[in-house]
Amino acid sequence: MIIASMDSTEKYELLLTQLLLMFQTAALQHMGKLKNPLTDKIERDLQQAQISIDMIEMLCTKMKGNLTPEEEKMFSQMLQDLRLNYVDEVSKTESGAHQQSSPTAQTPTQS
Repeated sequence: MIIASMDSTEKYELLLTQLLLMFQTAALQHMGKLKNPLTDKIERDLQQAQISIDMIEMLCTKMKGNLTPEEEKMFSQMLQDLRLNYVDEVSKTESGAHQQSSPTAQTPTQS
């Protein structure tokens, strides 16, 4: 369907969905869950991932009371999914740093 032929409600619903998907994709790319299409590599920048998640949360907060039940559900599910993935990636980073600095991560010597 061509956007120009849509009524304004349909058009804005579609544009809102596309905007959210842009931020979701950016967050997933920055978490290393998706390849960067420009470099064709997995890249991680958790600070940028957090900014993308915060942008979605800000939109949800600012639009409260103006969203359809379907849009509220989309925001809620997207934020929950992204937050769980973010926590998973942060824990991987922390456990990797902990294993590298932990004395028990060294090879034990035999007596």
